[in-house]
Amino acid sequence: MKTQIREMLAQYASLPSAAGLDDDADLYAAGMSSHGSVQLMLALEDTFDVEFPDNLLNRKSFSTIAIIEQTVNQLVAAKEAA
Repeated sequence: MKTQIREMLAQYASLPSAAGLDDDADLYAAGMSSHGSVQLMLALEDTFDVEFPDNLLNRKSFSTIAIIEQTVNQLVAAKEAA
């Protein structure tokens, strides 16, 4: 999943350096804008067939590749459990 997230960061969040970033690197410090994070969220929702609830629509949820992966995994698991 991390590879997909990195590809989406490059494509949707205008962050071509994502391929070389550590999983815990701050994506906003690396150049991701708030507009880019929204585009990324929409791509994640489409790709993984999930919906981000309002409580996860914040800067922290999209701050690192590791956090994005953890959040998406939780959303997928919750959907499968429903």
